[in-house]
Amino acid sequence: MSEGSPYLTEEHEVFRGAVRAFFKKEIVPYAAEWERRRHMPRSAWHAFAAEGLLGLNHPASAGGAEKDFFHSVVFLEELGRIGFGGVRFAVALHAYMGTSYLATNGSPALKERYLRPAVAGDLIAALAITEPQAGSDLAGLAATAVEDGDDLVIDGEKRFIVNGSFADFYVTAVRTGGPQVRSLQGDLSLVVVDRTAEGVQVLPNDSIAWRASGMADIGFRGVRVPKENMIGRRNSGFVQIMKNMQLERLAAGISAVGDAANTLDITWRHLKRRGMFGSTLSAKQAVRHTMADLLTEVEATRALAYHAAWSYARDPLSITACSMAKLKATEVARTVAEECRHLHGAEGFRDGADIVRIVHDAQAATVAAGASEVMRDIVVQSGYEEFH
Repeated sequence: MSEGSPYLTEEHEVFRGAVRAFFKKEIVPYAAEWERRRHMPRSAWHAFAAEGLLGLNHPASAGGAEKDFFHSVVFLEELGRIGFGGVRFAVALHAYMGTSYLATNGSPALKERYLRPAVAGDLIAALAITEPQAGSDLAGLAATAVEDGDDLVIDGEKRFIVNGSFADFYVTAVRTGGPQVRSLQGDLSLVVVDRTAEGVQVLPNDSIAWRASGMADIGFRGVRVPKENMIGRRNSGFVQIMKNMQLERLAAGISAVGDAANTLDITWRHLKRRGMFGSTLSAKQAVRHTMADLLTEVEATRALAYHAAWSYARDPLSITACSMAKLKATEVARTVAEECRHLHGAEGFRDGADIVRIVHDAQAATVAAGASEVMRDIVVQSGYEEFH
């Protein structure tokens, strides 16, 4: 095991060094431009793929690395450390959310057609679940897929879809039971929809956060896809979403830990440079105590996130642990961002300042994959059932 860690081996730490070096050379120098353009270029996806980073958690049969889960923990934490939420969520969504449904429930044909090219960076995935009137509340989903011969005809609206503006395919939640069968668990299915399919409408979303993620609203107007594009069994979507949602929330929590750590590093460098009354801000006791408190919160949150990752590796339905990690980590990252913005003084309110972007990205993370209020409800419900 890596010295001082019950979770990480020396191999994980060597991997961390390689990932950090890759980000420093290939991603960070260009990320600000991607943010400005609200788009990650294909060359970036191919760079991630060339390092084997888009399939760490996927089977070798689909081109993945099939590494133990703590390789993914290290990668996601370092992904958060780059300080650009748009890149962080675009890549995490692709590698741990959009493609995870294909890896766990996709047919061999779907894996060959979509998963393998996605791991290679040739296709980009998006996950289309959220709708104008429904997000975490799956009972409110209204998009439908109706059988017509060998096809499914899809109609509906999806909202705030990460990677939506440049994805090649959407893993889409639809209702397949018809009005007479409408229920929470009984009639949800997941279908792969190509962006180029006739009737797919893409409207870029001008979000103030995660700009490089190409967030968009997606409309489906009589979109035809072959029945073979259904992931898993018909009407099994609810169970699939519940299983994969834990990975989504855990990935969000782990990357938020990295984001918070990066925010502290940026702020400490600022404090060391900023002169104040004959010394620097970093020498002032009140400032030092604030930083000490924030650093302690981040380290405690990292321990929680690592424990949740350990629990997930043993049981992918670790609902309580994953929800706790997502709740705590994203809230801590938001608190760290807001406190550090204050420590930047007037710079914290300059349009275009790094710390301003960091605040917006951290705030958005408390909403995605289930808002903090939803996480609190889940923690109470599942936690007391699990522990009491």
